[in-house]
Amino acid sequence: MQLGLVGLGRMGGNMRDRLRANGHEVIGYDRNPAVSDAGSLAELVGQLDTPRVVWVMVPAGATEATIDELAEHLGDGDIVIDGGNSRFSDDAPRAERLGAKGIGYVDVGVSGGVWGKEHGYALMVGGDHGLVKHCMPIFESLKPAGQYGFVHAGGTGAGHYAKMVHNGIEYGLMHAFAEGYELLDKSEFVDNVPGVIKSWREGSVVKSWLLDLLDNALDEDPELAGLRGWADDTGEGRWTVEEAIRLAVPMNVIAASLFARFVSRQDDSPAMKAIAALRQQFGGHAVKR
Repeated sequence: MQLGLVGLGRMGGNMRDRLRANGHEVIGYDRNPAVSDAGSLAELVGQLDTPRVVWVMVPAGATEATIDELAEHLGDGDIVIDGGNSRFSDDAPRAERLGAKGIGYVDVGVSGGVWGKEHGYALMVGGDHGLVKHCMPIFESLKPAGQYGFVHAGGTGAGHYAKMVHNGIEYGLMHAFAEGYELLDKSEFVDNVPGVIKSWREGSVVKSWLLDLLDNALDEDPELAGLRGWADDTGEGRWTVEEAIRLAVPMNVIAASLFARFVSRQDDSPAMKAIAALRQQFGGHAVKR
């Protein structure tokens, strides 16, 4: 199958390689001419046969402008796939704008990171059944081998919604491993923290890919001495908590893991200063100046 692919960064570039290895013709565009197959979006579209399918894999902040520019060069029967981490609520208005020009729209949540090129990507897809069916050869090549790794989650927005929840869960799982690591590290009973983590990789109920990645990190730096305790968030965790509030779903673990990331960015927490001041005021407790 022929595919246009916009955005050839860490994810997009690896996806292009995986698709080409599976026999697809992929024409990619990126602002970096060193990796791009086309000089512009217009040139990219011009190299595709109709009906065209173009997958957009750019950072969320650039998605809207990229799709709007792309739509100027597409026409009736073409399909745009957004595989970036867009907010699900952006999908329906985007699909409506494209639909007015006869252009189909499919939203895809993609998980797999830099490992997806070798192992495949988990794909959560939203959109019209006919559009999804048309794109299935691409999805089949990107997903892992076997019965898992793909779902047509529902209509427009369902793919990005599913990916949002996936990432919220990821926040909670990562933080549980992080807290367990810190407790092991501070314990006077455990002498081999990396060894404990490694021992869990087989036969344990917490066996997981995230655990494997933590083990890999400890192999490279057993005390994680080369890292600062600072963690960013890319939006999905916030959106998940917002949805939990909207739907009155108790989401204690995911919310706590999100707030923990905010704490990580404070060198000297104002909130903890206030707590220290209050403890000193009511109980005369010692404070650190």
